[in-house]
Amino acid sequence: MAILTAEQRELLKQSGGEPLQLVDPDTNQKYILLRSEIYDQLRSVLTDLDPRDLYPALHRALQDEGWDDPRMDEYNRYG
Repeated sequence: MAILTAEQRELLKQSGGEPLQLVDPDTNQKYILLRSEIYDQLRSVLTDLDPRDLYPALHRALQDEGWDDPRMDEYNRYG
């Protein structure tokens, strides 16, 4: 396990507990530094999530936006 540098600790303190975005200057790759508890929660949600569980909520949201309007059927011909 790597140890935080003094600069990273100071940046984390300044962020007020929010995740910290870091950039590798050699590769320009971006990374997010966050507390392990938050990572564990996110990982649990993303690992246990079945996208099919979201279908009813997505259908309701799209229905509210007019996707069930018969005039939208014309767009089905392009799929």
